Amino acid sequence: MKLVAFARSGGPVVPGALLDQGNSILDFTHAAVALPQPPHELGWCDVESAAHRAARAAVAKAAEPAERARLQAAGALVLRGAVTLHAPVPRPGKILCIGLNYRDHAAEQGVELPKRPLLFSKFVTCVQRPEGPIRIPRGSVQTDYEAELGVVIGKRASGVKAEDAMAHVLGYCCFHDVSARDFQFADGQWQRGKSCDTFAPFGEYVATADEVADPHALRIQLRLNGATMQDSSTAQLVFRIPELIASISENVTLEPGDVIATGTPPGVGFARKPPVYLQPGDVCEVEIEGLGVLRNPVVAAS
Repeated sequence: MKLVAFARSGGPVVPGALLDQGNSILDFTHAAVALPQPPHELGWCDVESAAHRAARAAVAKAAEPAERARLQAAGALVLRGAVTLHAPVPRPGKILCIGLNYRDHAAEQGVELPKRPLLFSKFVTCVQRPEGPIRIPRGSVQTDYEAELGVVIGKRASGVKAEDAMAHVLGYCCFHDVSARDFQFADGQWQRGKSCDTFAPFGEYVATADEVADPHALRIQLRLNGATMQDSSTAQLVFRIPELIASISENVTLEPGDVIATGTPPGVGFARKPPVYLQPGDVCEVEIEGLGVLRNPVVAAS
């Protein structure tokens, strides 16, 4: 499945799945789909929940012509172009990020590879939807881009071993770890520089794990105003997804709907000579093989 969150004009944000090569969306909350509704919106991310299992069955059944016609007549299918896509997990419980996790990025900076995952976090107010503006914060003149593979947790994980970790993954998405380098380096720690509002766009969708043959062999790119700035592969990850889940879950319980941003490849703005930082009017595109394109314009602080 390709899971999304969307809103009709003036309506609430609701969950759904892309159909018809991404041209239409099945509304999981529509009465005609008759899905059990979870007690919390993150319940859709729980692979063991009745809601998630029923949603999978409904998406599979929607491929049948008669069922598709029924859903369309009832208004349970909507055209993608007629709605606004939001981050596929609109309010994650946690956003956990990994620093210096690409071998080629470490080489770019001339630093040693970390001995264990370098963990930091973003606040939920960082979340931004696809096509939503990245806002350069007041006082920053060094706001930078970072394309990343996002991993969405689908099953509670506490003290999980690496060999069992992939069973806890819901799926994967494009993620943009926007960073105010001047804040990050001046503060001596990363929280403020990484956690400004709008600094975590992700989407457009979460592709469930069964749709991605090998998350460690995906081309990952970032384009700035059409020019390719980052171009690498998730094969360059220092710590792979099972190791990240095992390391994090030693001390932090992961829950359905949590998002892990797995690190960025080389080509970031602050490492360039001369440096390249985001400016109002820029357009950023994160593209990961099989996971679509996440596009966001850049605007000045409001």
